[in-house]
Amino acid sequence: MNAIPSFFAPPVPLLKVSGLSHRFEGASDGRYALREASFELYPGEVLAIVGESGSGKSTLLNCLAGRLMPSAGELLYLDAEQRWRDVLALSERERRVLARTEWGFVEQHAAEGLRMDVSAGANIVERLMGQGQRHYGQLRETALQWMRRVELDASRADDAPRAFSGGMRQRLQIARNLVTHPRLVLMDEPTSGLDVSVQARLLDLIRLLSSRLQLSAIIVTHDLGVARLLAQRTLVMREGRIVEHGLTDRVLDDPQHPYTQLLVSSMVAP
Repeated sequence: MNAIPSFFAPPVPLLKVSGLSHRFEGASDGRYALREASFELYPGEVLAIVGESGSGKSTLLNCLAGRLMPSAGELLYLDAEQRWRDVLALSERERRVLARTEWGFVEQHAAEGLRMDVSAGANIVERLMGQGQRHYGQLRETALQWMRRVELDASRADDAPRAFSGGMRQRLQIARNLVTHPRLVLMDEPTSGLDVSVQARLLDLIRLLSSRLQLSAIIVTHDLGVARLLAQRTLVMREGRIVEHGLTDRVLDDPQHPYTQLLVSSMVAP
């Protein structure tokens, strides 16, 4: 029998998560903050993780980012050289290098993801400097380009982030993460606490950049509207477990699990 042509071959995941679990710190009764989470993420895909506060979505994101060490499970990443890497087996140094090059992390509160006492431009290019780039003129031009790209006034490149509004800081944090062209970005409630109009502009920016850069992203959000706008697929979490997952439109328009039905009905209720 002839081999199946390569254009019929299934896509290769960027990330494979299998049986990821994490116990509550100090829990002696076997309680889990995260229980047996499994999914795959594909190149160029945006995946939303939704659920109420305490559902385990931030715990899952922090386990993926290496900020929490899971008590069980496997996390495999296909790196830029097309090698599968066991992320949980990486050394602390290897994890830091990965986080500063091929991965990014956008904090819920931008002040936690920025150096507030150095200039906006320096914040943007810090990851590049960490990779050994030292040419001031090139770094400066890159900072200005990225400020324009995220719709910030490039003339403010020398201003410290503390002089910026919340929405502007979040744009700056996004530029800081994307300047190294990472293959995967993790986002923790990136629009939380922002005015509705600011949220809308920021979401449009994230959608535009993820499309143009063919960026893979995992976005934690309690807002189903954010999931609908940004994500091709959505995971729904409750009490540390993934209770439903699938294409975002299917999950939100035809929810199967009673908990998902409750979330959707609360969103559309008058």
